[in-house]
Amino acid sequence: MKIKLVAAAALILLGFLFALQNSAVVEIRFLFGSVHMSLALVIFLAGAAGLLSGFLLGTASRRRKSD
Repeated sequence: MKIKLVAAAALILLGFLFALQNSAVVEIRFLFGSVHMSLALVIFLAGAAGLLSGFLLGTASRRRKSD
């Protein structure tokens, strides 16, 4: 249990350091619009979208197998 806590704290610290080093503002263009935001925020949002889509697809797959 303690190892999991230490690993989680290390990952949070690494994520915080990553965000500090990638705080530059970048322009994101998609289709006909563009937005300016922090590079760390862009990476975080892309990761969150990946986690959410993986969770939803996994849940749908498990639900389909149980039926």
